[in-house]
Amino acid sequence: MTKARTNASASPAVGRNMIINGAMNVAQRSASVADLGATEGYFTVDRFVLAGGNTAGRLTMSQTADGPNGISANCLKLDCTTADTSIAAAETLNIQHRFEGQNLQRIGKGKVGAQQITLSFYVKASAAFTFGCELYDNDNARQITKLYNTTTDWVRHEITFPADVDDGSSPFDDDNAISLYLLFWLHAGSNFTSGTLNSSSWANQTSANRAAGIDSFFSSTDNNFFITGVQMEVGPVATEFEQEDIGTTLSKCQRYYYEHAAGANKIISNAAAYTSSSAYGEVNFPTAMRAAPALVVNDIGNGYTFYKNGASDPINDFTLQGATTTAGQLLNESDVSATVGHAGFFWTLNANCLVAFQAEL
Repeated sequence: MTKARTNASASPAVGRNMIINGAMNVAQRSASVADLGATEGYFTVDRFVLAGGNTAGRLTMSQTADGPNGISANCLKLDCTTADTSIAAAETLNIQHRFEGQNLQRIGKGKVGAQQITLSFYVKASAAFTFGCELYDNDNARQITKLYNTTTDWVRHEITFPADVDDGSSPFDDDNAISLYLLFWLHAGSNFTSGTLNSSSWANQTSANRAAGIDSFFSSTDNNFFITGVQMEVGPVATEFEQEDIGTTLSKCQRYYYEHAAGANKIISNAAAYTSSSAYGEVNFPTAMRAAPALVVNDIGNGYTFYKNGASDPINDFTLQGATTTAGQLLNESDVSATVGHAGFFWTLNANCLVAFQAEL
């Protein structure tokens, strides 16, 4: 079912939305990235993956200030920059949101008493298209897809997926790994479109049925796609989009990716010389991360510094030592020249500097 935006002044249903950053307000990595479509990754808006493969089509992905009034000032925008009208069998393009199993237990999937799931979102495009919205159970390889249509105006789509009671053998795992994918299919080859759309009930996945009936976003460089106000909740009714404080949304996003220092003249951490040629400093994360994270650092010649005892040692990069979900130590073992025990701090010097931590699904 689809309908135009409803009254945004209604009382919010706090905590019902299982989507993180559905208003597209947080984009820690970048506001815009061009020439995408060949690979998958988190490029702009937090918690939304762009997954593309085996296609010559290319696009620019951006966080754009063009949301429906009263819902969000922001949206995720895709702008086709290179068309691909000769679609090979294995081609794909979709936007994904990934869920930890332990955040899905309220659904009760795969058991007696399993709940329906209702997805709602605001979407518009440069023309009328038919695209697909899929729930994919990663733990049990089961899926269901529903189609929806776009217009050039913002429209709210409300899609209810039936409960998956199955035979009691396919619940979501209760852990911090990926149990569910939400996919917005925008382009696919015959490997995913040549079958019959599986839309009425959950079923063991057959690839050819997953995106049957969709149009191609890569059909023309005139094509644009916009989405925001994404909400997923238990039950058969789509409630008003949950308006969440930006600080709460940012904290949820930082469980998966935390940008600690970006740009020039930013303090990274207090630090100390461990040996005459090495120094380390501890970074405490603002929220517990999903798992012990990996370090994301731009390797820049002399882009960082260890400042101590009135002198500065230029540093190229860091490694991460002893990381837990709440903290980690940054170590440089090659660029420092110091007296053991000297205290100081790590600092950024270059506009392209980046120190971040990633524990993405």
